[in-house]
Amino acid sequence: MSREPTVAVVLVAAGGGTRLGLGVPKAFVALRGRPMLAYALDGIRGMVSEPQLIVVAPAGRQAEAAELLHGVPNAVVVPGGESRQQSVLAGLAALADAVEVVLVHDAARALTPPAQLDAVVSAVRATGRGVIPGLPVADTIKRVTADEAIRETVDRSELRAVQTPQGFPRAELEAAYAAVASEHTDDAAVYAASGRPVDVIPGDPRAFKITTGDDLRRAELLVGGGVPRTGIGIDVHAFGGDGPLRLALLDWPGERGLAGHSDGDAVAHAVCDALLSAAGLGDIGSRFGTDDPRYAGAAGDVFLRGTVELLAAAGWAPLNVSVQVVGNRPRFAARREEAEAALTKVVGAPVSVSATTTDGLGFTGQGEGIAAIATVLVGHAAGSLS
Repeated sequence: MSREPTVAVVLVAAGGGTRLGLGVPKAFVALRGRPMLAYALDGIRGMVSEPQLIVVAPAGRQAEAAELLHGVPNAVVVPGGESRQQSVLAGLAALADAVEVVLVHDAARALTPPAQLDAVVSAVRATGRGVIPGLPVADTIKRVTADEAIRETVDRSELRAVQTPQGFPRAELEAAYAAVASEHTDDAAVYAASGRPVDVIPGDPRAFKITTGDDLRRAELLVGGGVPRTGIGIDVHAFGGDGPLRLALLDWPGERGLAGHSDGDAVAHAVCDALLSAAGLGDIGSRFGTDDPRYAGAAGDVFLRGTVELLAAAGWAPLNVSVQVVGNRPRFAARREEAEAALTKVVGAPVSVSATTTDGLGFTGQGEGIAAIATVLVGHAAGSLS
């Protein structure tokens, strides 16, 4: 019978991921076809010790998180709280009696290598103090006033960009949380606020926090292991459809519809062609032909979802999409962000949309139709490379 673990990892995965804007909690955002949480679990599985693992999941996602823990010993899932501190407290409440060292880790630092987790455990055991990994700050740092005037240059030799996991003696961490009276940005701040010492050990660049679209693209490239591929797609539709205008997955009340076998969404169709081209999978006509009655009048998201599924089956995943809309109408500026959010949610990767006219030249300039040009970047999906 195996000994009860004396190390625990509280993996905080309850964040909403609003800055990524993909419509799902951050820990369940896909990296090359796998949830971010799965990569964080890979790092924990690689630890020298077999810790107790407590995953703090978003409300309503506990079952989904539990599926990812299949076969992981000493693992439980608990629901998160309204703040990060409340989520950590929920994890601490589930600690096994034998646990002596607690690591609090962030699922958004999904690519943290196992060696960093092991190093924090070793340092806590050796010092009996709080321990956090950190990296030297490379940029020159300025302290500024409320109106952005520079007050002084901060000595960066005294600064560290801290990461997770943050490790602590179990009893000391519980006492620190019991005494905390205000919200803090990390567990080391809670620990230090109670007068307890915290040391910094060297961190790892791979343990960066995935917060923005740029962070997500960086992570995609790191886990892909292969060379990304680009694709381009162009689609044109004339005005004259029976229904209202459907463009960039949005309805445009009061605008003339576009003619076509489906809803005529030139933006969605151009993105499909670009993705299929990048992955070497043909084009929208060969994959979703006009002779197929299933696609008569179909909305653009039907084609986009089908295209993303085709890419996944072939071992590819979208990394980034950019679309240029060419036409006099509709006016895109007021709804650009709405269109980008709708497309991003379906594609599963950041999508940017811009619009232009042709100064009255050609069929778009004369108001006869709309053209869309899409360029994409795709990479190998997780598990597709040896």
